[in-house]
Amino acid sequence: MTKATIDNVAALAGVSIKTVSRVVNKEPNVRQSTRDKVLKAVAELDYRPNLSARSLAGNRSYVLGLLYDNPSANYVIDVQDGVLTTCRAQGYDVLIHPCNHQDPDIGKEVTNLIRQTRIDGIILTPPLSDVSAILEVLKDSRIPFVRIAPTLQKDLCPYVETNDAEAAYDMTNQLISLGHRRIGFVSGHPDHRAVSHRFEGYRAALVENHIELDDDLVVQGYNSFESGEEAANTLLNLSARPSAIFAANDDMAAGVMMVAHQMGIDIPRELSVAGYDDTPVAHQIWPSLTTVRQPIQAMAQKATDLLLKQLMGKEVQLPASMLSSSLIQRDSTGPAGPAR
Repeated sequence: MTKATIDNVAALAGVSIKTVSRVVNKEPNVRQSTRDKVLKAVAELDYRPNLSARSLAGNRSYVLGLLYDNPSANYVIDVQDGVLTTCRAQGYDVLIHPCNHQDPDIGKEVTNLIRQTRIDGIILTPPLSDVSAILEVLKDSRIPFVRIAPTLQKDLCPYVETNDAEAAYDMTNQLISLGHRRIGFVSGHPDHRAVSHRFEGYRAALVENHIELDDDLVVQGYNSFESGEEAANTLLNLSARPSAIFAANDDMAAGVMMVAHQMGIDIPRELSVAGYDDTPVAHQIWPSLTTVRQPIQAMAQKATDLLLKQLMGKEVQLPASMLSSSLIQRDSTGPAGPAR
């Protein structure tokens, strides 16, 4: 069977080749009736556009770059899934590029990436969303880009964020309502500025409930399982250990739970543990983890949609979008037990 060509589609639909190209490439300003005729012809002929020809004709690569640097594999997978879902629906591919946000040559790395791959646009995830060297390169190159959870220079480009401080405040209040007064907190990576909002929410809830912030109960984490283990060893070996620990992400919360199990501390009877993000690990561990469901995939989908709108010449309002997180109550938290 002869493979259908764009000429065949144009002839069957009674339109020009250029119109077929615009419909296939999902470009705006095509009448719906015309679009329907072309799509019907595409379906009847089982037409599959040549990706190389499509790229040359549109002076685009139809590839977006997703840049990330996050030790939580679960977070990265959720972001990738969200980006890929939106890209596939619009006929785009994704180039996934890991970065080290502390690399002094990261600006040069991103410059080379743009030149060598001809990507049409870039999606930045935290902490890359706030790396000034990357932002300068993208501004100078004039390549469209979007950011997930930025905290600096928010007027640079469209972005998507969530209510981190409010959700952490709600989680801390939930623990307080269960009778917990000594609540440990494992902070997120200090370079991830968006995650710092979670500590702000924790502190605000303590203040509102007239609970003094105890510096011994706040331990620095780095968004990894191992840093959660280290934090737990510090907190659970205090002479007056906490009755609850709230970690700024699920991987660190899982690390806390591992150490508690090793020490023979019953969860949640002797220790309540809460996390943040609601990544798959939250329901894979035992007991299942009370956490904050951050809409990671939805944020990635929204960010990708905003980037594609830019590429199609559509107007995007700033700031772009706020998606709300929510509390997920599971088995790792319960009423405060006797003071230890």
